[in-house]
Amino acid sequence: MIRAVKSKPFNRIFSLYNHYYLLRRRFRSFTLSGSLDPLLPNTGSPMEPDQPVIYFMNHSSWWDGLLLYHASQQTSRGDHYVMMEEEQLRQYAFFRKLGAYSISKENASSIRTSLQYTTELLHSGKRVWIFPQGEILHQDARPIEFRPGIGLLLRRSPRAVAVPVTLCHGMVQHDLPEVSMQVGTPVVEDWKTWKSEEIATRLSRVLEQQLNDHKSELVRIGQGSLPGAFPLIRHVRSTSEKYDAARKRVNR
Repeated sequence: MIRAVKSKPFNRIFSLYNHYYLLRRRFRSFTLSGSLDPLLPNTGSPMEPDQPVIYFMNHSSWWDGLLLYHASQQTSRGDHYVMMEEEQLRQYAFFRKLGAYSISKENASSIRTSLQYTTELLHSGKRVWIFPQGEILHQDARPIEFRPGIGLLLRRSPRAVAVPVTLCHGMVQHDLPEVSMQVGTPVVEDWKTWKSEEIATRLSRVLEQQLNDHKSELVRIGQGSLPGAFPLIRHVRSTSEKYDAARKRVNR
């Protein structure tokens, strides 16, 4: 198992590189609906900066890790970590400096070690992102099914808040894809009273419903972002928009 070794200087440099070079070259826009520091249900009070949180998200593209990293950097007060497939982390070891650590699905001992490390992060007030589906799947793949690891983590960390996050990618009216991220209502329970499989099943249904509603609304309005969403990447001009602007200059 590969642990995270966060580096503030590297994070400052990579955050700028990710924002202005990687993401802006690949996507026309990236917007966020909701807050990564949401109000707690029932109480309506904000989460504390050291509140242990598990963000669980659908995993439909290679870019998801860089997108969630950018969103957390731009909008959240928490200290964020992300669980990453060990083979990928070995290939892109610099992600360790940004808070990535590994899990190997093929090794039972490694899985136990990774879950224990995650539990330690949560107990120290960190915020952890996981992809409970366990692999990259098309965003329209249904049903959404979670592996039981998320249930084990919540049973071990009953103070943790589970926050559903959905990502929708697509090209609508432009030749660059647009990304819409939506943060749902936090799920708070007495997790010790639930079985791991029950937790995984319940949260998979929460995420599936949110993703269905998220996509349906984007289809209804015919746009790549939801109304009132916060722009994490300002609109980048597409090829057609650049062509139109050049044509106007020539005409003038």
